[in-house]
Amino acid sequence: MHRILPFILLIFILSCNFEKKTEQKEVKPQAIISVPDFDENSAFEYLTKQVSFGPRVPNSKAHEECKNFLISEISKYADAVNVQNFTHNYLGKTFKLSNIIASFNLKSGFRILLCAHWDSRPYADEEKEPSKRIQPVPGANDGASGVAVLLEIARILKDNPPPIGIDIVFFDGEDLGIAGDLDNFCIGSKYFAKNKSVNYSPQFGILLDMVGDKDLQIFKERNSVEYAPDVVEYVWGIARELEISEFRDQVKYDVYDDHIPLNEAGIRTIDIIDFDYPYWHTTEDTPDKCSPQSLKKVGSVILNLIYKYKANVAER
Repeated sequence: MHRILPFILLIFILSCNFEKKTEQKEVKPQAIISVPDFDENSAFEYLTKQVSFGPRVPNSKAHEECKNFLISEISKYADAVNVQNFTHNYLGKTFKLSNIIASFNLKSGFRILLCAHWDSRPYADEEKEPSKRIQPVPGANDGASGVAVLLEIARILKDNPPPIGIDIVFFDGEDLGIAGDLDNFCIGSKYFAKNKSVNYSPQFGILLDMVGDKDLQIFKERNSVEYAPDVVEYVWGIARELEISEFRDQVKYDVYDDHIPLNEAGIRTIDIIDFDYPYWHTTEDTPDKCSPQSLKKVGSVILNLIYKYKANVAER
């Protein structure tokens, strides 16, 4: 009896190992995920349309007209659109501001926040010529480019329903403050963060700012790496897979932008920004300094994230 038992045990162990090895060899075929193409020309039209109103400085006619256009346009595509109207007192004035919030796939509790600011700066304080520093900034790259990418993505989501929930927010009042006065920058994102529902908790957020530069170079922003390093690596990994070399692997700059209030409110958000833009906060920030191809590169990365993210998470 003692001689037979080890032999029986050996057969049992070998059979278990064989079953395990057999299970490991079974490879499930991966589903082919179709990612819609990003139309750079359509996106660039959205950029030029915003600039055509004039500088979108709060309280101006251009600001009001652009707001109405953005609400009307994104309402064609989104499942729901909400507008947060609020005021901000600064420099002895009361500014009327509006955040525009568009949501897609409302039934999904698995959500990602995409955002950009739609206002433009009231003063071109980076101009070399002092007389120009009191002029408003056209804001083709600084503002309109991020909004243009997201409007084109919204158009695509309408015809190609996303597998996850997407919320697109256009923040107002990002560029209102005087240099160094951080309390009066990012007014819209601060208002959104303070007034969001306690139940609103997206997986993460992505901010697009100055993504249309002809000479596109997007480095990793330091605050983004500190707040959400895994999101940065995931997004830059998509860019590598797509062979979009404009997404650089080095960390450069730390920028106070709309992602800071969101992170402080618990929404882990990264900033995709090309801060090496020579026309920043000048009157030369015009559409001719921007490129449809740059918009496409950023838009393609975001679209791949939207349509592949849930599948990629499931594989981990």
